[in-house]
Amino acid sequence: MSLPGPAVRVTVFVSEMDTRDGTPLCAEILRAARECGLAGATVSRGVEGFGRPSVLHSDRLLSFSDDLPLLITIIDAEERIQAFLEGAEHLLAGSLVVLDEVRAYRTGP
Repeated sequence: MSLPGPAVRVTVFVSEMDTRDGTPLCAEILRAARECGLAGATVSRGVEGFGRPSVLHSDRLLSFSDDLPLLITIIDAEERIQAFLEGAEHLLAGSLVVLDEVRAYRTGP
């Protein structure tokens, strides 16, 4: 990816308990992004959240949730993101996927 410039940010919402063939779904999505040659991807663990069934998941001490929300963020050029989404459709099925147009800027060497 050439920076700075226009790009697309993909945010995929999954949970810690989501798996594909016994492997954490977030790891499978990261693998697919790397194999697609994308610029990079980050998994962030949510402190608290709820989704479709409106069940609250929290990392608070008294909650003991082992199913916290995870956000996978990927930023790259639009055509590269589109190719990734088409190739990873089977991994993304059932997940909320949000696309945003962004302007990427990198500092340093």
